Amino acid sequence: MADAVASQTLLDGERLAIMKFTNISDGTGETKVSKVTPSSLLPNSRGKACSAVTLTKIWVTTHGMQVLLFWDATTDVLIMAIPQNTNQTLDYRDIGGLWNNGGAGSTGIIQFSTADFSLGDTYTLTLEMVKSYA
Repeated sequence: MADAVASQTLLDGERLAIMKFTNISDGTGETKVSKVTPSSLLPNSRGKACSAVTLTKIWVTTHGMQVLLFWDATTDVLIMAIPQNTNQTLDYRDIGGLWNNGGAGSTGIIQFSTADFSLGDTYTLTLEMVKSYA
C-alpha cells in the first residue's frame, strides 16, 4: 500500500501560485516526493516558463507526523521541518519569502518527506508561492 496523498492547484496566475497537499498515512510515509515543480506551472503572458518559486505563506496542519520540506539539488537543502500536531500559519512575506538556496544542481523543485508517522496520521499543507521566470 501507499499513503493516500493528493495535490491540488488552487491558483496558478501570472505572479502567484497556491497549492494544497494532503496525506493520510498507511504507516509507510513519503520520502523526498516532488510536490512543486516550477516548470509545470503556467508560463507568464510572454510565454516564459516558470523556473523557480519563493515560498511566501504556508498554512499547515499536522496530526501525528512531522513534515520535512526540501529544495531539490545535488545535495538537497532542508527548507523547514514542520513538527507533529501543529496547526499554524507561517508568513514570510515581510522578509521577502523563503527563496531557493539549493546551490549546485538546484532544480527549483520542492520535495516533501514525512517522519514519525503511523497509520492514520495526516497533514494538510497549503503553499503560497511567488513565481519567477527564466
